[in-house]
Amino acid sequence: MKINQNNAGLAAEKMAAAYLMNHGLKIIVQNYHCRFGEIDLIMKDGKTLVFIEVRLRSNRKFGSAAASITPQKQQKLILTAQTYLQDFSRQHGDCPCRFDAILMDKADASHIEWLRNAFDA
Repeated sequence: MKINQNNAGLAAEKMAAAYLMNHGLKIIVQNYHCRFGEIDLIMKDGKTLVFIEVRLRSNRKFGSAAASITPQKQQKLILTAQTYLQDFSRQHGDCPCRFDAILMDKADASHIEWLRNAFDA
């Protein structure tokens, strides 16, 4: 079952990337990892660097996709983004940043909800 969940998660991330590219964003990194965690997608929206969390919830029994981005998860994303910015400061300089979320209740492109500025750092 874990393999199916992983495959669904990877499919959701690919759909999210395609969706956002169709809306004008440019992909910088997929699945950035550091000691604090992982960021699913890092993209550019104009001059803004966007850190994107992709959440797929096929069963609302444990809450919505949005509810799964808990304050603890937000803190991990913030620390991971700060690490990315430190590691790649020469590439991005002092550009504005934001955190977005792509929420899906099915691994289907017609079920994508894009939350811009999902939370603040």
